[in-house]
Amino acid sequence: MGLQIKRRGLLAVGGTLASAAAPGLWRGAAAQALNRPARIILGWPPGGAADIIARLFAERLRGTYASQLVVENRPGAASRLGIEAVKAAAPDGATLLVTPESMLTIYPHIYPRTLRYDGLKDFIPVSGLCSTSFALALTPAHRARNLAEFVSWARQQSSPVPYASPAAGSTPHFLVEELARATRIRLEHVSYRGSGPAMPDLQAGRLAMVITVTGDMAEYERTGFGRIIGVTSSERSRKLPEVPTMAELGHADLTAEEWYGILLPAGTPLPLVEALQKAVADAVKDPDLRASLATMEQRPRPSTAQEFAERIRTERDRWAPIVLASGFSAE
Repeated sequence: MGLQIKRRGLLAVGGTLASAAAPGLWRGAAAQALNRPARIILGWPPGGAADIIARLFAERLRGTYASQLVVENRPGAASRLGIEAVKAAAPDGATLLVTPESMLTIYPHIYPRTLRYDGLKDFIPVSGLCSTSFALALTPAHRARNLAEFVSWARQQSSPVPYASPAAGSTPHFLVEELARATRIRLEHVSYRGSGPAMPDLQAGRLAMVITVTGDMAEYERTGFGRIIGVTSSERSRKLPEVPTMAELGHADLTAEEWYGILLPAGTPLPLVEALQKAVADAVKDPDLRASLATMEQRPRPSTAQEFAERIRTERDRWAPIVLASGFSAE
């Protein structure tokens, strides 16, 4: 299919798209789509992975998609405020959303009554950007040397074993809940604001295990905060080639990655959607961008609108029974 987007597919994922040239569309040499500034809205504060990814891509979309492109951080309500702002924006191609996909796939299940957006009805999922996996790590002094030994140890404990993830209701949180059910061990989630604050407690043995993004965990292991026993990617990490995947450990159902993607408000004209998709596809060919992503243990994930929309739909369906079985609700 390449970069050609079928109109029927886009109608299904993002509302009606105008077939005529969009207002503000660059009509000259087609060096860029918009002849005015645009903004990427991000529901997270500066400095985190999502912010870095948004800025890396913004730098490369300037002059190809828009004459100017700035990143606007709008943290709050676990990133929902930023997403709602893009939903409410005019569908003129000048307001873009960059977000981890779990805000579109898991949030519908943990905020079933109060979520005020739908990832497929209120937005056009234009393209994936990149993805990362998660790593499970034990406290450095733990006697278990691998996942099987940890499971055996956990079964012998008289009380639930404490573990941490970057946030309650996040993808890694539910991955560990699934591991607990699959192995019949009792674990207790301890809530922190991000994985960083949990690391001193992991190192000190107050937590038995932490799960967080692989790139961060690799650095924590290097500095002695934890010992990694498994990664959730479909293939081994480039930074941790000696660490097995969860599939290799007999838990293929725990294979998971967090995609970061770029979206436009529903109703954005087709020429702008096509232009943004092509600009992203061109951006990920940049060796410097790929090198920057690799240092974060991120893999480039350019896609068509249909492919990204189908991933959102599939992942949303995947997590529904998992969240239900966990009994967790953010409301």
